[in-house]
Amino acid sequence: MGRRFLIVGALVLLMFVPLFFAAEIIQGRKSFSISTIESVGREWGGAQILSGPQLVIPVQREVTRFISRPKVNPVTGAVMLDPETGKELQDRFEQIVQEEGEPVFIYPQTFTLDLNTAAQIRTRGIFAVPVYQAEAAFAFDFVTEQATSVLQDEEALLWDKAYVRVLVSSNRALRGVATLTGGDQQFPLEPFTYGSGIQAQVGDPRGLGGFELALGFNGAQYLHVTPVGRDSAVTFTSDWPHPSFDGAFLPDRREISESGFTAEWRIPHLARALSQVSRSDPDGVARDAFSFGVRFLQPNDFYQKAYRAARYGILFVALTFLTILLVEKGRDKPVHPVQYLMVGLAQSLFVLLMVAYAELIGFGAAYALSAGATIVLLTVFGWLALKLGRRTLVLGSVLVVVYAVLYMILRSADYALMAGATLAFLALALTMFATRNEDWFGPERPKKPAKVKGPWKAASKGDNTPAPNDTPPA
Repeated sequence: MGRRFLIVGALVLLMFVPLFFAAEIIQGRKSFSISTIESVGREWGGAQILSGPQLVIPVQREVTRFISRPKVNPVTGAVMLDPETGKELQDRFEQIVQEEGEPVFIYPQTFTLDLNTAAQIRTRGIFAVPVYQAEAAFAFDFVTEQATSVLQDEEALLWDKAYVRVLVSSNRALRGVATLTGGDQQFPLEPFTYGSGIQAQVGDPRGLGGFELALGFNGAQYLHVTPVGRDSAVTFTSDWPHPSFDGAFLPDRREISESGFTAEWRIPHLARALSQVSRSDPDGVARDAFSFGVRFLQPNDFYQKAYRAARYGILFVALTFLTILLVEKGRDKPVHPVQYLMVGLAQSLFVLLMVAYAELIGFGAAYALSAGATIVLLTVFGWLALKLGRRTLVLGSVLVVVYAVLYMILRSADYALMAGATLAFLALALTMFATRNEDWFGPERPKKPAKVKGPWKAASKGDNTPAPNDTPPA
C-alpha cells in the first residue's frame, strides 16, 4: 500500500505538465482577447484622459544682441578690407530685439466638470467590447493677478495673445458639440498643431470672468480627468452598471445600480502638488500623478477565473487520485497508473472546455456544462473501467463536492485561500483516518532457511532425519 501511495504521488506531480500547458493556452487566449478589445477601442476613440483647462499667456522679452556686419566705405559703398590680411573688416554693434520667452501657464481657481456617458457594446467575432459616448460640461475661471510674479526682468505678458487649451488623449475621438464661451463671447476652437487637444484664442482674459466649455467625444476602456483647479469638483454619471474606480483619488460619494452609477469627487489644491502659475507646462505631472476616473469593465473576466482554475487544478487532481486509491483498497487488481493518467488528463481538459464554452455562453453556464461532463465521464469510467462497483458512488460524490468548491473559489477571490486550504486539510484528515489501521510495510515475509555447509543438509526446517548414505554427526 505504501508503494502504491508513492506511485500515485508521482503521478500527481506529473499532472503539473498538462495543467501548465492548459494555463499557457488560457493566457494566450486572454492576450488575444485583450488585443482585440484594444483594437476596437482605438478605432472607436480609445482610452481618454481629459487634462486642463489651462490659460496660456505668451511672454515677450527684450534681449540685447551683439551683431557684426561688413564695414562699408561710406563714399564708394564697397566693403573695406584689412590692408595686411585682405580680410573683410567688421563693424560690431549692439541691438535690442524682442523675442518670445517661455509662456505662463495658469490653472483655474475653481474647476467644475460634469461628465455624462452612454455605454454601448461593440462586438468583433466572439468578443464583446464596452465603449462609450461622453458629454463633458466644464465651468472654470482664472485668477490672473499672479501671472506677473513669475516674470523676469525685461519680460512682458502678451495679454491679447492669451489662449485657453484642453488636452485629450486623441483628437480622433472628438465628436459632436465643442463650444467655448467666456462672458458673453463665444470663441472658436481649433486642434493643436502638435500633440492632442483643442485650444481657442481668447485675447485678454481679465475682463471675461468665468468660462464654460461643452465637449462631446467617444472613448473605450477608461475615462480619466485631472483635478486642475485650486478647488476641483467632478461629477460622473453613466448607464454602465459595472464601473471600476481607479487613479489617484477614489470618489467621495458613489451610487451603483443595475441602471448605472453616479460618482462625485471634491479635491482641494492641498491634495495635489500642482502650481497654479508656472513657466513650465505641468500637464505631464498632472496626468501621470493625479488623474483619476472610471474603467469600463466587463463583469465576467472568465480568463482570469480559468487561469486560477488551472493553478488550483493540481489540488483537485490530487484529491481525485486519493479518492480512487482509497476506495479501491482491498481489491485484488489495483487501478493501473495509465488509468490514473487518463483521469488526470480528463480533469486538465476541463479547464480548456470551460474557457472554450465561456467565450460563447458565459462563465456560469460553461462551468456547469464542463464540470457536469467531467463528473459524468469520470464516474462512468470508475464504474466500467476501474470496476469500483458501488464504490463509484463515493467517487461521484467526491467529484461533485470538489467542483462545487472550485466554483466557489473562482467566484470569490477573497475566500479562495480559505476554501482551498480547508478542503486540503479535510482531505488529509480523512485519509489519515481511513488508513489508521494500514500496515504500510505489508505482511512479514517468511525467512529463508539458513544454508548448511558440508554434505549434511536438512530436508526441511526442523527435520533432523539424516540423508541417505550420510553418516550422522557424532
